[in-house]
Amino acid sequence: MSHYIEVDHQVELYVEDIGEGQPIVFLHGWPLNHKMFEYQMNELPKQGYRFIGIDMRGFGKSDKPASGYDYDTLAHDVKTVTQYLQLKDFYLVGFSMGGPIAVRYATKYAGEELAHLILAGAAAPSFTKRDGYPYGMETEEVDELIEAIKNDRPAALKDFGSGFYHSELSVSFEEWFLGLGLEASAHGTIACAESLRDEDLRHELGQINVPTLLIHGKKDEICDFAFSEVMDQNIPDSTLVPFENSGHGMVYDEKEKFNQLLIDLLK
Repeated sequence: MSHYIEVDHQVELYVEDIGEGQPIVFLHGWPLNHKMFEYQMNELPKQGYRFIGIDMRGFGKSDKPASGYDYDTLAHDVKTVTQYLQLKDFYLVGFSMGGPIAVRYATKYAGEELAHLILAGAAAPSFTKRDGYPYGMETEEVDELIEAIKNDRPAALKDFGSGFYHSELSVSFEEWFLGLGLEASAHGTIACAESLRDEDLRHELGQINVPTLLIHGKKDEICDFAFSEVMDQNIPDSTLVPFENSGHGMVYDEKEKFNQLLIDLLK
């Protein structure tokens, strides 16, 4: 089943909703959409779980308004979707940029309906280097990426995507993956890159009051493994599981391990 859910004035999000049972909500990375979780979408419903994939505003099949690409608004969109679907006892997976959005949802909006937070290769607590935080990209590097997107978006996204996975990819897979990024709006892609550059969630990690599973590829070239080490030290009830043979995209690099970890957790 698919839904178009109004989250804001004249803004509808596309939500893929497959299967029955315990719901597990997926928030995609930049500049992708719910289809990046194809290998979870195939498996979880077969195991008796309900896969819910949200295309965030500006991405995939969702509306692409001019504004609303800050973490507060994106997290509020998630709240609106979960309330509309009347989800209870659900698990929330935030991958890459979906990670800080999931963190903001957990600290600002989550009540008893959120059972577990799962942060996978999360671009949190900060995607860029800061005082006291020597990890991630330099602000100027993100500026250069934004300029490259403005100049030649397909080439910029292809270049960015080249460091995403650690496994050998077919040409067909690479084309499919690039296509996911090109489904996004250019303005949403740029605005979310600005949010990744500017937002800092370090101060709110201690406010996460649900059990949190951190999953991170040891060979991640996009979000430093240290991101999850910092979060593990600062989130009260957290567990960090390293994926030794994964780059950023552990949902494909080690998909069997990733899926089994989710299924074991859901049990």
